[in-house]
Amino acid sequence: MRKYNRVLLKLSGESLAGTKGMGIDFEKVLDICKEIKEVAIHTKVEIAIVVGGGNFWRGRSNKQMDSCTSDHIGMLGTTMNALALDDAFKQLGFESRVQTGIEMRQIAEFYIRKRTIRHLDKGRIVVFGCGTGNPFFSTDTAAALRAAEINADVVLKATNVDGIYTDDPKKNKDAAKIDEIKYIDVLNKKLNVMDSTATTLCMDNNIPIIVYNMNTKGNLEKIIKGEEIGTIVH
Repeated sequence: MRKYNRVLLKLSGESLAGTKGMGIDFEKVLDICKEIKEVAIHTKVEIAIVVGGGNFWRGRSNKQMDSCTSDHIGMLGTTMNALALDDAFKQLGFESRVQTGIEMRQIAEFYIRKRTIRHLDKGRIVVFGCGTGNPFFSTDTAAALRAAEINADVVLKATNVDGIYTDDPKKNKDAAKIDEIKYIDVLNKKLNVMDSTATTLCMDNNIPIIVYNMNTKGNLEKIIKGEEIGTIVH
């Protein structure tokens, strides 16, 4: 029994780097994809993924480069990550497709909403690269946008912590975990969940956001089945 029928999973680029910190640790990628595959098989949930590119490029920290050019380089980083995820799924024997917000016909499909939904209906995992395809928008915003476009039930943000805290739990031992919070409170308190554009987009389309620890095995399946894991923004 599952609570959600279609989900948008947001993965950071850093999560694919493993202990390396930069680039791709393919063993880590295989571990991530194996869990996603098992959840898809066990629960029959439809999964789309937006992946970041921070393991290759942090464009906004480069003040010397033109912002548009920097963001375009970042989009190429997300595409490399998307291709790695796609290759891992295929090695694990699971059907997947890469779609990009910028046309790259030789290596991926160009994002077309109806084609995405067709893939999901057939049980394939769709991995989105290039963010929204536009500069000045983060991959968090891409996750919220694609979730709205494909009528996802929820955005799942996979992180290295088990939810949202009142402060950084690594720096403040008195930081308290928040089990649920409203969109407007996330915005007003400037909590580091997703950027304000992504949070507002989810709020306007009534798409809940669940922040959870991806390093705890079984969390993803528990969330899909309706268990209260992490923090929910609604």
